[in-house]
Amino acid sequence: MLSVKIELLEALAQVLEKMSPGAAGKAAFESPKQAALGDLASTAAMQLAKPLKLNPRQLADNLRTELLLMPAFVRWVDAIDIAGPGFINIRLKPAAKQQIVREVLSQAQRFGSQAPTEKRLLVEFVSANPTGPLHVGHGRQAALGDAICNLYQTQGWQVYREFYYNDAGVQIGTLASSVQLRARGFKPGDAEWPSGENAAAYNGDYIADIAADFLANKTVSSDDREFTASGDVEALDDMRLFAVAYLRHEQDLDLKAFAVEFDNYYLESSLYLSGKVDDTVKRLHEAGKTYEKDGALWLKSTDYGDDKDRVMRKGDGSYTYFVPDVAYHISKWERGFGKVVNIQGTDHHGTIARVRAGLQAANVGIPAGYPDYVLHTMVRVVRGGQEVKISKRAGSYVTLRDLIEWTSKDAVRFFLLSRKPDTEYTFDVDLAVAKNNDNPVYYVQYAHARICSVLAAWREKDSGDVATLLQADLSPLQSPQAQALMLQLARYPEMLTAAAQDFAPHDVTFYLRELAASYHSYYDAERILVDDPIVKQARLALVAATAQVLHNGLAVLGVSAPEKM
Repeated sequence: MLSVKIELLEALAQVLEKMSPGAAGKAAFESPKQAALGDLASTAAMQLAKPLKLNPRQLADNLRTELLLMPAFVRWVDAIDIAGPGFINIRLKPAAKQQIVREVLSQAQRFGSQAPTEKRLLVEFVSANPTGPLHVGHGRQAALGDAICNLYQTQGWQVYREFYYNDAGVQIGTLASSVQLRARGFKPGDAEWPSGENAAAYNGDYIADIAADFLANKTVSSDDREFTASGDVEALDDMRLFAVAYLRHEQDLDLKAFAVEFDNYYLESSLYLSGKVDDTVKRLHEAGKTYEKDGALWLKSTDYGDDKDRVMRKGDGSYTYFVPDVAYHISKWERGFGKVVNIQGTDHHGTIARVRAGLQAANVGIPAGYPDYVLHTMVRVVRGGQEVKISKRAGSYVTLRDLIEWTSKDAVRFFLLSRKPDTEYTFDVDLAVAKNNDNPVYYVQYAHARICSVLAAWREKDSGDVATLLQADLSPLQSPQAQALMLQLARYPEMLTAAAQDFAPHDVTFYLRELAASYHSYYDAERILVDDPIVKQARLALVAATAQVLHNGLAVLGVSAPEKM
């Protein structure tokens, strides 16, 4: 059907160009607001009516007459109706819709994907400080980042996944001192342990595990580092390096369990060691975008729309956190990434204006609006009807590993992607493990497994394969349920394109649920393994194509497509 749609679109463009030179670019199809109105719709008549000084309804009638003379419309269109002020509703012949089945089966895993291009995208996500286990918010970020990367890969982009973490500063110092206290035999609640709302200590059990392994002279390895503990309780710097390596290893385990991989780990400390932070400050100063006040160095960020100027360097000589962020993004630009997306929590909203201001003020050729941001809210976890707030492992929050262990990688990914990122979300653990239609990931995966079961029975009896189905006569696919299912299949490529443009992997979850619903409706309406071989092969081809699209869509989300359940 995609090839059919392209033919019809070219014909529409030709007619529009004939009626109004230069109007071919207005050729576009939409989905009618109601399925009963048709399969494709065009608003071209209403767009051209004013410049042509014609009544839009009359212009739509004229367009209808011209279109029905075009060979592509003669071949593929059953009827064209005019509605309202000039909507053009197009009803396709069954043969037009049936083409999508052959397109899906022939393209298989490539269906929905565009040809590779030279366009490059860097997506920074998770970026958790190595001071504790990954929490549920990191999980939402990991699912979002990975799915957005997958979406852009379907559009032909060269995608680069990056993890940025703060391996310096106060938090790392707190981590080291907490481990040292544990190594000395103290624990939360002891008089020697820091207490109070803003106490500089991490209380989770994982701190005791780090201390024990440090005292045992263990070696820990992660994707980007390795360190062997000295066992010396007084060697605070050794303890810091060991703790960071230990927690990076733990994060790697969490990410592996979540099936997320990164191309690069970028250290905040490297920005200082390489001189990139100092160079950035120098650029801003030379551009005349800084000034001294109250013993601090300020950025004139109000010149770029910020609500107030921002401190860059405090009175004690240390930089505020957005300065290395600016240096980091200059590095992204210099590495050749013209498009960059940051996946961060909504608590980072305030940094957007100042980072973008710093990038503009640095005057290195970075366009306004760079980088793009996708901000997500935190996640509430409910189990047994009660909110879960504390993990023994972390001490104060539910970890990503907890959630995966309670449910599954597939459920966590699908659930965390099932709403817009900036929408509050409650993760219901009981729902995530339920084996019924109320569980969305189960509902979609079951549709795929159900089809695989039918195909397996057919292969066992008839020794058929995909090559056989590619040659099937699809003319028996005439029922309303079959027609609806084919239209859903045809929506997949355009849905992917729109979801990528909008950074909206939740659109994929919505689509998959709709496709699964269409399949279940079809399955309930028509028996597939019938005696008539022509009808049977046509129906098998349709459901095999449906399984392929379900598989492709789940892969974008990083969710498996089981053949048995």
